[in-house]
Amino acid sequence: MPLIRADAVALHGRICRPGWIEVADGRIRGCGDGAPPGPPDREFSDCLVVPGFIDMHVHGGGGASYLDAEHIADAAAFHRRHGTTTTMASLVTASPEELLAGVRALADATRAGIVAGVHLEGPWLSAARCGAHDATQLRDPTAAEVDDVLAAGAGAIRMVTLAPERRGSTEAIRRFADAGVVVAVGHTAADYEQTRQAIALGATVGTHLFNAMPSLHHRNPGPVLALLENPDVTVEVIADGVHVHPAMVGAVIRAAGPDRVALITDAIAAAGCADGTYRLGSVPVEVEAGVARVSSTSTIAGSTATMDRLFRAAAQLGPDPDAALAAAVRMTSATPARALGLHGVGALRDGYAADLVVLDRELRVTAVMVGGDWR
Repeated sequence: MPLIRADAVALHGRICRPGWIEVADGRIRGCGDGAPPGPPDREFSDCLVVPGFIDMHVHGGGGASYLDAEHIADAAAFHRRHGTTTTMASLVTASPEELLAGVRALADATRAGIVAGVHLEGPWLSAARCGAHDATQLRDPTAAEVDDVLAAGAGAIRMVTLAPERRGSTEAIRRFADAGVVVAVGHTAADYEQTRQAIALGATVGTHLFNAMPSLHHRNPGPVLALLENPDVTVEVIADGVHVHPAMVGAVIRAAGPDRVALITDAIAAAGCADGTYRLGSVPVEVEAGVARVSSTSTIAGSTATMDRLFRAAAQLGPDPDAALAAAVRMTSATPARALGLHGVGALRDGYAADLVVLDRELRVTAVMVGGDWR
């Protein structure tokens, strides 16, 4: 039963200095602040131990894409090195055949424990707000296609992003919600009332708030206000300093609270790689100075971020350092876990999976534990 001591541990919604964690059989069997109950097996001086990061929206990294069945494990391993212990692998818009093939491959990876489930970002998105998605493959949701993807996923599909203004979306939201799939509003041109209606039907997440949706306006508040004002909605935010200004990230956290804000990478295969040419599905992407854009356009195409980078950014938001750290912990672990309906992950708590990340004084990853094993 390994006993871990660190100068700081994120426990019970606060930063304990010092703290300890005991692990047995892949789970946390005890934790607390102060001195550990016995001699520690591992001691991390001048370090902070936090729950493993949960990325609920990520397309790839380390040169690998979740669209490529042969390299799903490579993408997951790259992000694990950056502290992501629970991955919701995201698929972009594709033809019906390619979509089902991608779902089946990720369903296999989910059963193997490589990823925690599948997020379908498309193909039921707005043509006007499609971003880096292939506009030629966008379509209305139909009962037949919804049933096909649910069957292909065999329980692995955890979340679906769609535009509620598309024809057939009302029935699709109901069908997915009835199947236990989280429905997210995103890549949408919906107005305020259409978004509220989607929430009333069962949508509970806003996909990368502000990005690929109408801006907040005083006469036409649009989807942003509808998502922010509903206490049952979790909003994703890409806090990489590119997609959303840090001041706006801070404003969203103050408005909604860290228990409703989930930090996501929306990372593509280029994360962790040099600038150059990549692809996001069928769409060519150019990365320059770490910013990914659809080739020959100004349209942002996902990110090159990792969850530890977003954690560091969030930890700078707020005058109280420990309060900002505690908020960053929730937004990278407990909040996405709750939004996705994941149990036994997202916190350092008795009985939870022993998924944890050790960060040095600069909040850079020094060690990662997954299911009680150091990786």
